[in-house]
Amino acid sequence: MAHIANSRNSQLELFEPTGRVDKSQSKNGVGFSDPAFASNKTLPVHRWVPWIAGFSSDFVRDALSLYLNGEGTVLDPFSGVGTTLIESILQGFNVIGFEINPYAALACRVKVNAHQIGLNNLYSAIQGLKKFYKDKASSDYKPQSLPPEGFKTRAEFYSPKVLRKVLIIQDFISCVEDLMVRDLFRLAFASTMVRYSNYSYEPSLGRRASAGKEDILDFPVGEIILNKLIEMAEDIKWLEWKVPSSGATARIINASFFEHQAHIEPSSIDIIITSPPYLNNYHYNRNTRPQLYWLGYAETPRDLKTLEDSNFGKYWQTVRSQGRLELGFSLPGTDLEDNLDTLRALNVERGIYGGNGWANYAVSYFKDCYRFAQGISYVLKPGGKALVVIGNSILQGILIPTDYYFGKIAELIGLKLVDIHIPRETRVGNSIIQSAVRVTKAKASHQLYEAVVELEKP
Repeated sequence: MAHIANSRNSQLELFEPTGRVDKSQSKNGVGFSDPAFASNKTLPVHRWVPWIAGFSSDFVRDALSLYLNGEGTVLDPFSGVGTTLIESILQGFNVIGFEINPYAALACRVKVNAHQIGLNNLYSAIQGLKKFYKDKASSDYKPQSLPPEGFKTRAEFYSPKVLRKVLIIQDFISCVEDLMVRDLFRLAFASTMVRYSNYSYEPSLGRRASAGKEDILDFPVGEIILNKLIEMAEDIKWLEWKVPSSGATARIINASFFEHQAHIEPSSIDIIITSPPYLNNYHYNRNTRPQLYWLGYAETPRDLKTLEDSNFGKYWQTVRSQGRLELGFSLPGTDLEDNLDTLRALNVERGIYGGNGWANYAVSYFKDCYRFAQGISYVLKPGGKALVVIGNSILQGILIPTDYYFGKIAELIGLKLVDIHIPRETRVGNSIIQSAVRVTKAKASHQLYEAVVELEKP
């Protein structure tokens, strides 16, 4: 454990921020760092859990310095794995986070409370795992843990040698008495578990063989998890030094933000910094199926269905075969309804793959944008700000300016649209944009970007 115990000074030098990326310009002169998540992959605590979506810690830090002075409460209605929450805690602000995915909620809870973990207990548990794993993996030990019965995949998720090592790890984790340390170990496993499986993210979860990669017959599972835990321990030492002793509080609510009235007092939030799911049909819940089953949050597909029904916007797969869905509100001065009608009329001959399904998907999304704006208005204090990172989309070849529509919806609710900033003028889309099966390919002139919709409650 000498490496952990003596690493504090080097870690502080290594991870102190060295500057921010270039900021964008906007109409009112306010700029923001590029919100892309990639820069988080090497930063303390943020690096613990890989996540396909999210925004950078620099972006959150910029927002806090621009809009909050002294005390305040920060809300993230779509917390993901906790970028907003961690940066706010580091600045001494109270935080509240909503997250419907139990795996992501676990990541948030572990991160925001990590500075309270007893390091002596953690070091002892890491040493215990190292010895336990070495002894059991090299013997004829038969693991007591079993793979989750309801977790079904087209091909074996773990090869036999890898599976045995994973189950040995599970045996040890189940015996860790300190609950905070146990959750940290669970997160270390969950955040690495796909790496040594026969599946990979491309960016959606699929078989390695389908991506032209060989199956993993064997892998140093214990070493990978131990290295992750050592990394976490080093970051926790950094957190102990970095988190102010301000008594800031953190609440992680494993529920939809649409249940906000049951959890938050009206007009109690100073600032919202968040990024809702984009209109790109990326299936967050299905892509975390391994973690949800292995962590015990799902036992059958019905458990995933509950998550899907609570998701922001309905997935295309769940609305494509339904009849025409209606917005339920009008958005004067925009072409939203015209675009929806155009989309609905495209490729009718494709049945469920045609425009009606995609129009239903977009309608469901903007209906939830309306509900989201209502929630923002309910929880914000007068004069409070909401910064909503959102990307535009292209459906059936039709450019959908999601940021503009959301801003106008917010105005319809009674919020003030301060500005729409464009800190990232080009972003890479997923297969929804260029798929020849599901959609008409995007025009070369169409470009994906990322925006920050800045709102204020009058």
